[in-house]
Amino acid sequence: MNPSPFLLERYFARYEFNARYLLCSSDCESLAIADLLALEPGADDAFKRHWLGYTESLGAPSLRREIAKIYETIAPEHVLVHAGAQEAITLYMQAVLQPGDHVIVHWPGYQSLYEIARSLGADVSYWEARPENAWALNFDELKRIIRPDTRLIVINTPHNPTGWLMSRAEQTALSLFCRERGILLFSDEVYRELEHDPSDRLPAACDLDPNFTSLGVMSKTYGLAGLRIGWIATRDEDIYRKMAALKDYTTICNSAPSEFLAELALRHRQQLATRSLTIIQHNLALLDDFFTRRANLFAWVRPNAGPIAFPKLLQGEIDAFCDRLVNQSGVLLLPGSMYGHPGNNFRLGFARQNMPAALETFDQFLNSSAV
Repeated sequence: MNPSPFLLERYFARYEFNARYLLCSSDCESLAIADLLALEPGADDAFKRHWLGYTESLGAPSLRREIAKIYETIAPEHVLVHAGAQEAITLYMQAVLQPGDHVIVHWPGYQSLYEIARSLGADVSYWEARPENAWALNFDELKRIIRPDTRLIVINTPHNPTGWLMSRAEQTALSLFCRERGILLFSDEVYRELEHDPSDRLPAACDLDPNFTSLGVMSKTYGLAGLRIGWIATRDEDIYRKMAALKDYTTICNSAPSEFLAELALRHRQQLATRSLTIIQHNLALLDDFFTRRANLFAWVRPNAGPIAFPKLLQGEIDAFCDRLVNQSGVLLLPGSMYGHPGNNFRLGFARQNMPAALETFDQFLNSSAV
């Protein structure tokens, strides 16, 4: 496996810890350890007594029990805990793909979702989301790119970077499409529970079919990126077994303090998700006003889930614009070129508490600078 450089991560390595405002963050506002421990009486003392030896490779049984509660058909033995989403994606692709397999990937998207497959020798086709369709996927296009050797379809909903959420009817159609053809489905659901209207929440893919796999993580909805805890949930015993064996060659096991804190957080996940959604809804109202006032500069497709969106710059070139913005005002946006996307779009994040200040600084930059 020899993947190409991860463009988004190289971009953040350059700017993330130097920029004054990260107006493109893909995660939600985080907590201090003390705030997390305060959610539950006795947690502080229990954390101090927690054993710092090796943990179970599959993940602590008590943590897997908490993760399983997110789903309808998933038992703890269907959950495999990883060091964030990145490890889970990599090991899943290694477990299911062989050179020459055909993979269809929702695009634009997180680079790992297609680059790992490509680096393993798979033939990758993009199922492209387009702004003229409000970033929704076109099922007629899926029928055009499907092949007899298609092994896997990769979907991300709620979507990074557009904030699009698949409808229940579309999910049902995709599930049937895969089931009828014996195609595996990998569903990146790291923004699940951040639907702006909770009634729009979809069933998890792993609950729809034994051969479907769902990806989850502590970083996004729950705002706990520093724990570096992610997981897959699947009832496919063969995929689970292969991934568990591969993990022996990566992290082997997870951080004991991180597993303790993740389990604690998941016992209060509704509270944490509500906290994130409160920030999102407040900041979205500010963005609606901003993009209404700046309609001559930006095209805005309002997201319906998650903490990010993918507006388009209507004047100038997005990479140069983002470079001037961060260097002159300290506000960081993520140009769409970091997704390999040519549309002059940029990722904007709105689940941080300092987003109003970041947006005001962005507005001041626009007032004082020729785009």
